[in-house]
Amino acid sequence: MEDGAEFLLTLNHPYKLTAITESYEPNVRLCEEKLSLLGIEVKQVYKDEKLPFLDKYFDIIINRHESFCACEVSRILKEGGYFITQQVGGKNNFDLSTRLINDFQPKFPEHDLKNNVVQLKAAGFEMIKTEESFPTIRFYDVGALAYFAKIIEWEFPGFSVETCFRQLHEMQKEVEKNKYIEGTEHRFLIVARKCK
Repeated sequence: MEDGAEFLLTLNHPYKLTAITESYEPNVRLCEEKLSLLGIEVKQVYKDEKLPFLDKYFDIIINRHESFCACEVSRILKEGGYFITQQVGGKNNFDLSTRLINDFQPKFPEHDLKNNVVQLKAAGFEMIKTEESFPTIRFYDVGALAYFAKIIEWEFPGFSVETCFRQLHEMQKEVEKNKYIEGTEHRFLIVARKCK
């Protein structure tokens, strides 16, 4: 919940008509401390396929960087309601991951705009807006890249400075020559309306 609560509060939606879900236990506690007192409903979620809400409960659902089950979103959304999601795609940092991790295989290779649109359409949604983007990311320091790889363990499995020292050494040469190391991120946006 690095900036999720701040964003949520900027929407100025009536707190008593707002609910959030969170799965990560420390964030659940933070949400309860910060949002429950305002009257915002906080629910801990364990499975995307089983959300703790009644059928046709919401007019709009916003999802930022979290996994979801299209059928379950459809179940809890009213007919004519909107689902808005911005996702980190399965090809995120693929080029950097393959340079650092031997035999790297992405964890969610099918997680892209096309496949998510197919799932949402099958769950009764029409697409209002879709976008997919592959922006660049630059590191001007190998230490910054190493820190990045360490904290995003699902994209750089098994990374450590020791195990990836040779690759980091080669990337340091690249920084000295080009002033930076460049990679590619993967993002997509979907705005969908439930038709049935």
